Amino acid sequence: MLLEGLAIGALCSAGLPLGMSCVNLVLFRTPKVRGRTMGDRAEVSVCIPARNEAANIQACVQGILASQHAAVEVLVYDDQSQDETPSIIAAMSARDPRCRSVATKPLESGWNGKQWGCEQMGQASSAPWLLFTDADVRFSPQAVALGLQYAQDSNSDLVSTFPRQICGSLGEAMVVPLIHFMLLGYLPMALMRSDARTSLGAGCGQYLLVKREIWLRAGGHRAFKNSMHDGIQLPRAVRSVGGRTDLFDATDFLSVRMYHGWMSTWRGFTKNAFEGLGSMTTLLVFFTLHVLGHIVPAVALIAWLCGFPLQPIALNCFVAAWLVSMVTRALLAIRFHQPWIAVALHPVTVLLMTVIQWRSWWLARTGRRSWRGRVSGV
Repeated sequence: MLLEGLAIGALCSAGLPLGMSCVNLVLFRTPKVRGRTMGDRAEVSVCIPARNEAANIQACVQGILASQHAAVEVLVYDDQSQDETPSIIAAMSARDPRCRSVATKPLESGWNGKQWGCEQMGQASSAPWLLFTDADVRFSPQAVALGLQYAQDSNSDLVSTFPRQICGSLGEAMVVPLIHFMLLGYLPMALMRSDARTSLGAGCGQYLLVKREIWLRAGGHRAFKNSMHDGIQLPRAVRSVGGRTDLFDATDFLSVRMYHGWMSTWRGFTKNAFEGLGSMTTLLVFFTLHVLGHIVPAVALIAWLCGFPLQPIALNCFVAAWLVSMVTRALLAIRFHQPWIAVALHPVTVLLMTVIQWRSWWLARTGRRSWRGRVSGV
């Protein structure tokens, strides 16, 4: 009976993200950009914190400056780069007045470097909208206007999206697509849109479009100055002062290769995976759901194939749980152009994610989170 109960629990745990994903895939939509009247002044300041981004910054800025249906300016903050980033920024600023560098200031104690740079750019802007992004994001000409259009259609103060995630190695393919699995599989978007609770705020630091007025009211990036997860913290800060946040799909209009290789992926996700969950209680809940619903069925079926006896009820539930997991990942792979190797190796990817989440918790607990050579708060 114990094994049958475990198998039924596994099926229920695997079924939750499938049911949620099916609903959310309908709600997570791409707006249509209609003709928009643009004035002479920039309506959006696109803010790019850049630390050693010589390989990325020019392509990112050029894509933004080619924006259609949106009057943009690009603000770039050089975060004490040790490569050619400052000279590239200076050259771009000289060629196009819509691109300008925000003066670098000494990092104050208690600040994360990225949040410090974003704060300086937000304060330097006079545009009604701020778009915080990363230097490795690639913009189509419609990408900025798409966010403005959706903010208008949804009456939101902040909108965010997840670019198409490019994976150039097996290590990246095993972990990066889980961003969509966690988002679509567990965030109740209908509730997010109808309930103002701060805990329902979600977003991606690669595209955070926010009204500058409410950004200031929420305390700017100072409100979470030591964070390594602005994608979660900024939407929640906006909600904390009564603002409305939402998510839309821009998979076909934005792309990014977040990391290059396994070690870069490991460091990138362990720096903020626990912060994205928010608490030990949430970590334990996801640990239980993922082990029970996505790892245990695979282990049980391998054991059965090797001769371990399973009662029909247990065997059928474990098979069903495995199939449900595969369907969930296949739906996400089709919609978001994800590598199929991640679908085939789903139990292994969930195991990796679980290890990453616990490692991230340990780094946060011991104050050892770091990124780009600096620990959090330095």
